[in-house]
Amino acid sequence: MLAAYPGLMSRLIDQLITALRSRHYSIRTEQAYSGWVRRFVRFHSLRHPAEMGEVEVIAFLTYLAVERDVAANTQNQALQALVFLYRHVLNRPLGDITSAVRAKKPQKLPVVLDRNEVRAILHELEGTNKLIGAILYGSGLRLMEALKLRVKDLDFEYQCIHIHDAKGAKDRIVTLPPSLHGALRVQLDRARQIHHADLARGYGEVYLPNALARKYRNAAREWPWQYVFPSARLSEDPRSGRTSRHHVYPTSFQKALRRAVIAAGIEKPASSHTLRHSFATHMLENGLDIRTVQQQLGHASLETTEIYTHVLKRGGHAVRSPLEDIFPSVDSSEN
Repeated sequence: MLAAYPGLMSRLIDQLITALRSRHYSIRTEQAYSGWVRRFVRFHSLRHPAEMGEVEVIAFLTYLAVERDVAANTQNQALQALVFLYRHVLNRPLGDITSAVRAKKPQKLPVVLDRNEVRAILHELEGTNKLIGAILYGSGLRLMEALKLRVKDLDFEYQCIHIHDAKGAKDRIVTLPPSLHGALRVQLDRARQIHHADLARGYGEVYLPNALARKYRNAAREWPWQYVFPSARLSEDPRSGRTSRHHVYPTSFQKALRRAVIAAGIEKPASSHTLRHSFATHMLENGLDIRTVQQQLGHASLETTEIYTHVLKRGGHAVRSPLEDIFPSVDSSEN
């Protein structure tokens, strides 16, 4: 019972984080999984997970679905967190419960903006946020892929961007639109000034993934490893405890994008990922083959990319309504 030994909860979470880091999971996954383990323990009146098993896990996931009405992705993330806990921390893998409790994701078509809507949104964005939005749409990046870009990832000569350790721990190369070269060079000049100022104050280090900080001891302070979009302020690294300059936080851009969508009069539920969806759809409209689009997006399966062909097929020009044969135009003023 964790209630009788408060330190056991902290020890359990520490063990979870150690297991995650040894397998190179991201800090965001650490935070998400830790949160789900805490909720699971509280739901079962602070019983230790070692005292529980499949029955309690199913009860918790059922509660999330029935009582809390969470989305399918949310329920599945909770399941993944508990499966990881029992397999890699408690060394007691759960039985085959995934088919019983894994929520089926609804098949939804992505929200896609037309070119004029994208132009209107980018027009409303300002400064660094405008450049980030342009990269999301111009290169088809996920938001975190854009924010985590390092100086060395930009290749102006070959007009490409190197994406490292993206979703699924995969690397890929995407297009870098020539129209962004000038703005990116200006952004790099700003970032260099910030970096030099940090070095003068005794800072200037950035987080390096995995064991790179030990292998290349000076790399964290070198210019090629700095973020293209550095944060406006220094912060403490949650892993090392060191004070450093992180990249722009995703919520900062998301709030700016939301304001831009409203200011542009766009009624679609547009988000940062909508710009990526729009990139894929517009590339297909331009005649690019679907496998190239798949590579640009970094999809493991072609089926994931094919959803954009459904968006194209369901456009207004794809099907002619029989109403057009009867009434070429309808006057709403007629009674």
